[in-house]
Amino acid sequence: MSSSRVPGAALRERAAPARRGSGRPGVALAIMLGAQLMIILDMTVVNIAQPHIQTSLHFSLTSLSWVANGYTLTSGGLLLLGGRAGDILGRRRMFMIGIAIFTLASLTGGLANSAAMLLASRAVQGVGGALAAPAVLALIVSSFPEGRERTRALGIYMGVITGGSSLGLVLGGVLTEWLSWRWVLFINVPIGVAVLAVAPLFVKETPRQPGHFDAAGAITSTAGVSALVYAFIRASSNGWGDHLAIGAFGVAAVLLALFILIENKAAQPITPLRLFADASRSGSFVARLFLIAGMFGMFYFVTLVLQRLLGFSPLRAGVAFLPMTVALFVMSRSAPRLMPRLGLKPMMIAGMVPAIVAMAWLSRVSPATGYWTGIFGPMMLIGIGMGIVFVPLTTTSLAGVPPRDSGAASAMVNMLQLVGGSLGLAVLVAAFGTASRNAARHPAAGLSAFAQGQHQLAHGIGVAFLLAAILDVASLLVILLVIRVRKAAPAVPATAAEPEPESVAS
Repeated sequence: MSSSRVPGAALRERAAPARRGSGRPGVALAIMLGAQLMIILDMTVVNIAQPHIQTSLHFSLTSLSWVANGYTLTSGGLLLLGGRAGDILGRRRMFMIGIAIFTLASLTGGLANSAAMLLASRAVQGVGGALAAPAVLALIVSSFPEGRERTRALGIYMGVITGGSSLGLVLGGVLTEWLSWRWVLFINVPIGVAVLAVAPLFVKETPRQPGHFDAAGAITSTAGVSALVYAFIRASSNGWGDHLAIGAFGVAAVLLALFILIENKAAQPITPLRLFADASRSGSFVARLFLIAGMFGMFYFVTLVLQRLLGFSPLRAGVAFLPMTVALFVMSRSAPRLMPRLGLKPMMIAGMVPAIVAMAWLSRVSPATGYWTGIFGPMMLIGIGMGIVFVPLTTTSLAGVPPRDSGAASAMVNMLQLVGGSLGLAVLVAAFGTASRNAARHPAAGLSAFAQGQHQLAHGIGVAFLLAAILDVASLLVILLVIRVRKAAPAVPATAAEPEPESVAS
């Protein structure tokens, strides 16, 4: 062959995988999911510890919310940029950079001696999470071929994602009551160090896509999503009439519209608009947004019920979520085996029905509600439903995505989870506040002041759960009307001929 190289050949050599791990995808999956669990836990583990953090570092009530929101703001704003960075620079590289930043920020947060230092550490944690989280999902997509293997890996991944949120409430209660609130951050340090030590040995590097960053797209997407997340956070704490919230929504709308115009013309966009050309994939994105909005609001209001109405301690409240966590993880592991027989769309529908029933059941909460009679059943239904729906929904979002765009697609999935969580909490908190105030204006006769307060609280929470049920119904309608799937052609492995699961219709 001639020594002279045509540009196309040089380009292919440049894009070829260079540094790879040992080629043991099972071990690599365990490493990546361990890191992902650490990131997910950190979104909820601090919630239980917030009263102790407030006392220790002298937070005001208004500033305390930024212990959680500071992380959400930076992570949500940078996820699209983090996903594209992995496509261009290598996903294992961005994964390790993100985990290193996250681990160091966890250490400084645990050592914080002032409110400002803790808030800064939480914001930097969000940066690390934004770089690492899209790389985790993209590495799973690139490590496992589309079909049974990828579906199984995605089943475990979604079990970690969804179960980790509730597990964080348990872990936060244990660490706070038995050790110190600082350990909800310190616990990340040994995990992060271990991941950084073993990842180069087992996690394969992906081919680096030739190109450059879409600077204009990066700036407008980061600023636009950050403004949107801030608007939801502000609205949830100050109401929908808050001037800063309204202004932030306006800024977000302008920036995101500009972002779409830029991406439509960019040669190498940070979020290729071709990802939305497939109706089923776009439908899966919208369905996920509604579904996450209802689910994350559920975590917040079930915690209120357990601690404010039932009088549970933080630790007991966290443990009360364990049955749902177990059900969710078990169903997430079972979903990949059911998908080839039932199909993607029927699985999604089957998962949404118990989730809707559960939210409607929770909307009947009252001061007389008990854990076993009014909370345990709905939580089990939510665990079963969410465990069924998330695996086929994620499979639909990523099926057929070309390798060069898998980082961007993974970032979109992660961003929708953060934005959906912020949206859901803001909308449900606003509905809760309105309903509680209305109940206060029409007090029930013959109740003591305490009983009246419990009645108002329960009424507001019930309305919030009813709205969560409506969000889940909206998700189901999108699945029914927009998502289309077909049977994939059977794949014939070297050892056996077995049909692959359904894939998204092109």
